[in-house]
Amino acid sequence: MTHQASDVAPIDVLEDLLAARYSCRAFKPEPVPRATIDRILTAAQKTASWCNSQPWQVIIASGAAARDFATEIYKAASEGIPNVSDFPFPREYRGVYLERRRESGFLLYNTLGIPRGDRAGYAKQMLENFRFFGAPHVAIITTDEALGVYGAIDCGGYVSNFLLAARALGVATVPQAALAHHSDVIREHFKLGDDRRVVCGISFGYADPSHPANNYRISRAPIADAATFVGD
Repeated sequence: MTHQASDVAPIDVLEDLLAARYSCRAFKPEPVPRATIDRILTAAQKTASWCNSQPWQVIIASGAAARDFATEIYKAASEGIPNVSDFPFPREYRGVYLERRRESGFLLYNTLGIPRGDRAGYAKQMLENFRFFGAPHVAIITTDEALGVYGAIDCGGYVSNFLLAARALGVATVPQAALAHHSDVIREHFKLGDDRRVVCGISFGYADPSHPANNYRISRAPIADAATFVGD
């Protein structure tokens, strides 16, 4: 049997993946096959990086290992143990950045029926980050200390490609800066060397489409708000 070449343009495939990807906040317990995870990693490994340094190192915890890690980091977060981050978090959100942050948060809370101003409800939902929203797998992304912010930027590109590769294979994801708030817990739990810096986590698995947390989408700014054209 002969196979006809697809008439779908690559840019159409990419745009479809970008439009379909979202941050999943409720997962089914079924694990992702190792062959699928390997394919995601193989695709993400092609990420461009400064001087081809490829600074990312990825720890993937699954099954009992993910549950043990969740127990430890959830305990640290719920008990109010002070945050320790390897990279400074934003000093503040202001202007349009604050507006976008509020939109994202309020859409989630409204979907879940958490009333505006319910700080206890906000805190409870935030802690679900440390249960990985029920995902059977969590990836921890680290960079080399000596590469500083440029290593972290390269890891950002890696994370984006990981998310898109996962989506292409029917795997849902949520990138989580929240996990990096407890880099000391991560470093101790996974016995990371002093030369590694925690960038973020990615919880992943198969989405639970029946959960309301997965049934809303946030907006994106128009090109005119993000790009300035100079010259012809």
